[in-house]
Order: sequence, then structure tokens, then C-alpha cells
Amino acid sequence: MVTTDITTDVWRDVVGQDHAIAQLTAAAVNPVHAYLLVGPSGSGKRAAARAFAALLLSDGAEGTAAERHLQLALAEAHPDLLVVEPTTAQGRIDATAAREIVQRAARSPAEGARKVLVLEDFHLIDRFGAILLKYVEEPPASTFFVILAEDVPPELVTIASRSVRIDLGPVPVAAVIARLVAEGVDAEEAPAVAAAAAGDLDRARLLATDQRFAVRATALAALPHRLDGTGTRAAELAAEVKALIDDAQDVIDARHVAEGALLQERIERYGQRGSGKKDAEDRQKREVRRHRTAELRFALATFAGVYRDALVTARNPVAVVDGLHRIDRAALSLERFPNEALLLQSLLSQLPSLPA
Repeated sequence: MVTTDITTDVWRDVVGQDHAIAQLTAAAVNPVHAYLLVGPSGSGKRAAARAFAALLLSDGAEGTAAERHLQLALAEAHPDLLVVEPTTAQGRIDATAAREIVQRAARSPAEGARKVLVLEDFHLIDRFGAILLKYVEEPPASTFFVILAEDVPPELVTIASRSVRIDLGPVPVAAVIARLVAEGVDAEEAPAVAAAAAGDLDRARLLATDQRFAVRATALAALPHRLDGTGTRAAELAAEVKALIDDAQDVIDARHVAEGALLQERIERYGQRGSGKKDAEDRQKREVRRHRTAELRFALATFAGVYRDALVTARNPVAVVDGLHRIDRAALSLERFPNEALLLQSLLSQLPSLPA
């Protein structure tokens, strides 16, 4: 294994998952061909997969060489690490991606004795799981699979049975708050950011850099009090919410610019093969989509919180409860990537107005 002079903490981005860290650290000593990490969105599955891949790919290396393997793997820029994400507009893995996984699994490592394939959101694999079963079950000795899923649907049962399953739970909000404060976020701001991120550390970090987050949160909380039961007002307010979501994208756009600079730095410092520019652009597009969905989910959660608080003094609690049910249904529909404006306008036109 990697010698003790390596200083990189590969688990630095995995928070509140001590049991999973212990399992993966032990597994890296004598790894098998496939691991299945199961946990909700934001639980740190991908960070755990990166860390595990870093240990596998740095095995046998020492000093500067080992640090290079670790840093590139943690940045998802190692030539022997392939991260496969959903490839369709619906967030699913299509036949082209499935065939690419098979092709990459059959190739020899580019640099060392191992390669690692991390398969993201594999609960969305659908019918293409059969294409991959043989390679997950009996891959070349140099290939290791780390499969990430939020649950194990019927399509994934057979592959799951060929893998070592490791479960990750939701990251405790307290753990997210503690990490944010340790990283320099104001202790008074961290709880609100952590709650808005629903325990997702990466999103919490992003929101912590967003100076307009508090402004958006206040505007969203006031919105149910501005409804008047008319379609015109619903359309106006839906447009305002969409504008707030557009505003929230500025911070992730800024992060993507910074990532581009880091990518260039890695190319110059480590001699990374290929620029990876196209892959980075595709990933960033998916991140923007996920970020917008997360902002929309946050808006709905804010509305729900306002209506729950209103139940205490509501003159018509039935209408308020009905509004909460409608918000829940809207949140569930986000899995189908609905049109933002239409979803908001439809929802707001059906929600009861609250006293100012």
C-alpha cells in the first residue's frame, strides 16, 4: 500500500460517513472487482468513490509519484479513472455510455497496474444493465468498478449481487455546519446554508460563497404572502422565482471558470494527457442543470416551511394542507425535469394566499 510519507487526506471531502470510510479503507488493502455505494443524493458517494479510487490507483507508488496519483484521482483527472455520468436529458445512462463503459473496462491501464470506473447514478441504468453485467461480474484483473446509486431498483439487482455493497446515510446537518465553520464560514450563517443544502456538503460550500443567498431566501419566504388567487399574479411571481434561480447560477458559473484555470494548471504541472476540456464542459452543463433543480427544490421547501408555520393560526387549515400537498407533488415532479416556468406558474396559481 501507499507509504506513510503521503500527506494527502483522501477522505477530506467525505463527511459524516465514518462507517463507510472504514469499510473502504479496509477494502483498499485487498480489493475485489466491484463495489456498490448506495445512499441519497448529497450523501458523499462520489467523494467517497474518488477517495477510494485514489487509494487504488496510488497503490505501490511512493513520494511524489504517489501524491500525483492521489491528486489527479481526487480531481477526477487521472488517466486511469473514468467517471461515467448520466448522458441523457432525463438523467439516464444511454446505450452509447454503456458501450463506452464496456470498451474502457476491456482496455489496459494507461499508466499503472489498475484502472477504476466510477459509475454515477446507476439506479437510472434501465435496460442497459444487461450490457454491463458480464464486465462487472468478470472484469479484467486490472479493472475495478465503483458503482453509485441512490437505491437498488430491479434493473440493478443482478449487478448488485456481484458487488460489495456499502451504504451511506444522509449527512447530518450538524456535520455539515461543523465542516463549513472549520472552512471559515461564519458560524451564524452556516446553519441556514446547511439547512438549505439539505445536508449536501458540496452544495453547502457553494451557497456559502453566494453573497445573495440570504436575499433569495428572504424573497422566497415572502412570496406566499403576495399571492392573491389570480393567474396574473401567479405568472408574475413565477417569473420572479425563475429570475431568482437565474441569479443563483452566477455562483456556479464563477466556480466553473475557476475549475477551468485549475484544469490548465494540472495539465502544466502533472502532464495530464489530453485537455479534458470537452468532458469538463459536459460535466459543467449537468452541474448547472442539477444546481437549478436544487434551487427550485429549495424554493419549494421554503414555500412548504411557510405554509407549515401558517397552520398554527390558519383560519382555513384545510386549504393550507391542500397547498402543502400540491407543493409535495411539485417537488416529486422534479425527477422528470419539468419546464421551470410552467411548473411554478401552475403551482402558484393553486396555492392559497397567506396574510401579509
